[in-house]
Amino acid sequence: MLEFTALLAVGVAAGALNAVGGGGTFVTLPALVAAGLPAVTANAASTVALLPGAVASAWAYRKDVVQVGTTSRTALTATSLLGSAVGAGLLLALPSESFRVAVPWLLAFATVVLAFGRSISRLLSTAIGRPVDLSARSVLIGQFVLAAYGGYFGGAVGILTLAFWSVGLGLDPAKGNPTRIVQLAAIYGTAAVLFLVASDVPTHPVPVLAVLLGAIGGGFAGARLARRMPARVVRGIVLTTAVTMTVLYFLRG
Repeated sequence: MLEFTALLAVGVAAGALNAVGGGGTFVTLPALVAAGLPAVTANAASTVALLPGAVASAWAYRKDVVQVGTTSRTALTATSLLGSAVGAGLLLALPSESFRVAVPWLLAFATVVLAFGRSISRLLSTAIGRPVDLSARSVLIGQFVLAAYGGYFGGAVGILTLAFWSVGLGLDPAKGNPTRIVQLAAIYGTAAVLFLVASDVPTHPVPVLAVLLGAIGGGFAGARLARRMPARVVRGIVLTTAVTMTVLYFLRG
């Protein structure tokens, strides 16, 4: 019962983090490993457990979703679903150790881009003599790669997504946060179905259920809170989460 309560609290924190700025996987993954799940299983179980929380956040944000550049929302979501399926398939078929080694460096890159993305975008615009504005095709290619990463590992996929949109389209992270949540739900959704069918996640129902229930409440409450925050506060939380996650991942080695 003590373990269930602790994992429930972990789920609340992870759901709220994902809703406000991203980083829920960093909270759930070590907690599930500590609960006795193998690392790869814990990674898959984290995705399954965080899916309902992401859906709850997406519902709370439904009126604030914006279009990403000239790319239609339908095309963007379909690409996220497809890329996630590819990434989840790779996780089930291949060892994940080599990819996990690259995660801190990906996070460091994403943090730098988030911190200086709009400035980088302005510098690029000045250098090429026009605003940086990726085509719909380029956005979809980038989204596919990010979704594959999200299906394979999931850690900080939301932060990387905001970084990509910030540099490629000049999209403000606070304004793009609701759209990020919708795409996160799509990525988690496809991967979760594959993990439930083809992995050993269903053999660990108690820890998964505990995190899942907590993430629903945390995801909905976090989204409601974020909608009332000033844009600069949301940007600060996103950047603080990114920096914290990067440092912690490097410390984990």
